Amino acid sequence: MSTAGVVLVALAIAVGLVGIIVPLLPGTLLVYTAIGVWAVLEHTAVSWVVLGVVTAIIAASLLVKYGWPVRRMRAAEVSGWSLTAGAVLGVIGFFMIPVAGLILGFVLGVYLAELAARRDQRRAWASTVHAVKGAALSVGVELAGGLLATGVWVVGLVLSQ
Repeated sequence: MSTAGVVLVALAIAVGLVGIIVPLLPGTLLVYTAIGVWAVLEHTAVSWVVLGVVTAIIAASLLVKYGWPVRRMRAAEVSGWSLTAGAVLGVIGFFMIPVAGLILGFVLGVYLAELAARRDQRRAWASTVHAVKGAALSVGVELAGGLLATGVWVVGLVLSQ
């Protein structure tokens, strides 16, 4: 692959990593697709091994991303309705105040739903904090998977030179 092609793959991976943190783009999908395109165009044993390892890393990070925070939120008795309300207000907030509105809307939505369900400000706020920690944990796990996949790609890139 030419230097320009490697730079384009690297840019796509960088955009994907940013997309994990700022949910405007499908971050993990971009990282995986960029590495997949590189592997197909390189068409070497190293590139296929890299793609296999990256596939395992991405799959594991997605499983953990959805499993671990959900389990923690259930243990804290955060309801699915509250998370749905947070997601809806987060999307609305995103369009009202780009990026920051997503976070503010999510927190407000979860808090209002928990307050309506529990009728206790202290417990509603505690549930909201657990939901925010769960969401942050989810993003952190996905970012860790994306960074590990990027690291494997860089090693593969060096080995294929």
